[in-house]
Amino acid sequence: MDQTYMKKKPILPLLMSMALPMIISMCVNSLYNIVDSIFVAKISEDAMTALSLVYPVQNLVTSISVGFGVGINAMIAMYLGSGNEERAGAAATQGTLLNGIHGVLLNVLGLLFMPAFLRMFTSDPELIDLGLRYSTIVLCFSIVITIGISFEKIFQAVGKMMVTMISLLCGCVLNIILDPVLIFGIGPFPEMGIEGAALATGIGQLSTLVIYLVVYFRKPINVKLSFRYLKPEAELCLRLYSIGIPATLNMALPSVLISALNGMFAVYSQTYVVVLGIYYKLQTFLYLTANGVVQGMRPLISYNYGAGELTRVRKIYKISLTIIAAMMVVGVIICFAVPEMLMKMFTSNPDTIRIGVTALRIICIGFIASAVSVTSAGAFEALGKGIQSFMISFLRYVAVILPAAFILSRTFGADSIWNAFWIAEFVTAAAAWLLYRNILKPRKGTEGEEVLTEKSE
Repeated sequence: MDQTYMKKKPILPLLMSMALPMIISMCVNSLYNIVDSIFVAKISEDAMTALSLVYPVQNLVTSISVGFGVGINAMIAMYLGSGNEERAGAAATQGTLLNGIHGVLLNVLGLLFMPAFLRMFTSDPELIDLGLRYSTIVLCFSIVITIGISFEKIFQAVGKMMVTMISLLCGCVLNIILDPVLIFGIGPFPEMGIEGAALATGIGQLSTLVIYLVVYFRKPINVKLSFRYLKPEAELCLRLYSIGIPATLNMALPSVLISALNGMFAVYSQTYVVVLGIYYKLQTFLYLTANGVVQGMRPLISYNYGAGELTRVRKIYKISLTIIAAMMVVGVIICFAVPEMLMKMFTSNPDTIRIGVTALRIICIGFIASAVSVTSAGAFEALGKGIQSFMISFLRYVAVILPAAFILSRTFGADSIWNAFWIAEFVTAAAAWLLYRNILKPRKGTEGEEVLTEKSE
């Protein structure tokens, strides 16, 4: 399969052809997250609170899978850009094997530690019971998630975005259909309550993996998974983890943030925990859509970097940043215009709606600034600059927002915590831009050719 189009086609149409399928699939995935929460909220507000408490662990499983998948994606694209399909196949095979092992470990450890994790945030036995009933089923699909995401990143690395779009769409649509059927017991199906929501999620994820496998075996791609690559290679594994670990930490940091904020809010009222959970469901629609652009951008940057097309790398970054910033503008407008309508999708409690309206209008102040952080983190991952990418996410989710939230809550009360979000976004955007200027700024080599600044990690 000829992939030279990645360094020859005009950037904007090429980026959109890569990103649009992912944007569509991320939109549907975001819609699923929202619909899932709406159905669970109809069980009870306690069920919605339980989902909010379990979310960090659920997000951790996905984060590890996607983070390591970013390493697989970047290595495959770089090898293809340099014309080495053999090494690309080795990266895909060993990366998928390692991610499968991650899935088994996450399943076992998650089931062992979930009771203690829930008791960190609540002593209510009903909330703990709901959380355990949901998480036990969800965690059993961990290996399905890790293997499925590995195939997603392999297909993305070779430019097969339509395959990933169709697979993700089918899984999300099946989730949406099964949610009310299994939660409320429609037709011949029993009423399963919160367990039904968990099972619908798992079945949707399994269907996505099945589609990947069918497509891979029926329409082979130029990156081959093979038994001859199964023997681990220390250097290759090190390169996969050098990108995958920082990317995983990037993805996992929101879980740390949510858990810490849940602890701060629980001192005041469980209503704040519910609002935080609702916000994170709503913001997935915006940030997962932006992530669709990043997923389209990432293999293009990796491929062109491997091919030595350095000017093109910077242009891809700038165009991606412009598109993501435009998305964030839309998010700001919606949160300012109709915050009450957004909250009423999840709750009818007047106090929850009131607090949620205030939260959305304050938090969205930082959306546009976050475009710089989101784009830069994805670009650095594509370049193999995992440490720089992690630095951005660490600032955004831990180093700035948590101290700011703590100080604000102790000084002005719980409602002031929401200001920590936009403060963190502006500080992180400034830091991300400085890193961008330092790493992606053009330099002249010894023979006058353009090079990227290389910093050791």
